[in-house]
Amino acid sequence: MPLDDAQLLRYSRHILLDEIGVEGQERIGAGRALILGAGGLGSPAALYLASAGVGQITLVDDDRVDLTNLQRQIAHTEARIGLLKVDSAREAMRQINPTVEVRTLAQRADEAQLSALVQAADVVLDCSDNFSTRHALNRACVAHGVPLVSGAAIRLSGQVSVFDTRADADGQRGPCYACLFPPDAPVEEVRCATMGVLAPLVGLVGSLQAVEALKLLAQTGTTLRGRLLLIDALDSEFQTLALQRNPRCPVCGSLG
Repeated sequence: MPLDDAQLLRYSRHILLDEIGVEGQERIGAGRALILGAGGLGSPAALYLASAGVGQITLVDDDRVDLTNLQRQIAHTEARIGLLKVDSAREAMRQINPTVEVRTLAQRADEAQLSALVQAADVVLDCSDNFSTRHALNRACVAHGVPLVSGAAIRLSGQVSVFDTRADADGQRGPCYACLFPPDAPVEEVRCATMGVLAPLVGLVGSLQAVEALKLLAQTGTTLRGRLLLIDALDSEFQTLALQRNPRCPVCGSLG
């Protein structure tokens, strides 16, 4: 749908970018984003996707706002302590951009729900905090051919990547999350509640997830597909590692 005068003004700084322009902004406006997690990573991701004009944003989180969240989860306020995080985040998003459609699911989604939610999305942002959810979301994204923007942050370290197994122009497919973290490998669950995390770090990771999601929706630029961006906030260092697809991956290996 063509942008109206108000939208042309609201998104004028995007439209001025040759890499986005009117057509790119229209694609963003027609886009559907799914965000799993409305905490430290989901907060900046949701706010920036709303401010950028993504047409439909679905938030999934079963948690409520707590005082300890306010150190880093910028979508929430002290006045909204006790509210469901999805409701608190939706209020913050609507205050920034009331034209965006925000859908919420205040529960921990199971495999069937994740499959349905992913199938209805154009891009998925993994802002969750546990490996079982990450793997379930990855399986749904691979099954439905939807790109997954993954982020994580703990203590003073963060990482961002795009797992997109769709075939490119050369017929090549990118790795999935399970190629990097095999589902049967032993892992140690680490969470901010026990390990701590630097507040702006989650903002940085979540914002980068929003950048990757917007590039995918606008169909512009080069994403982090096949690359893992590592962030060392203590020493202000960034490193990018190349990721290889595992032909024997139990999740995406059958795609050929």
